Amino acid sequence: MPVEITSLEEFAEVVKRSSECRVKRSKGVVKVKARTKRYLYTYKTTEDKLQEVLSKIACKQVIDLDKQQEKS
Repeated sequence: MPVEITSLEEFAEVVKRSSECRVKRSKGVVKVKARTKRYLYTYKTTEDKLQEVLSKIACKQVIDLDKQQEKS
């Protein structure tokens, strides 16, 4: 089961030990998902604040799932 984190500072700490981050857009909500060895952590934000969130976290690899679906 994924673990939802509501604090950006806590999510930034989790991202430091993650292998990759994924961005998934839905109706009005953007989920940033961080995959660690044991858990999948999620952080919900809005489209307006997405760039701010991505600049605060230091993720090794960011994958935008919606852009991958457009290519298919």
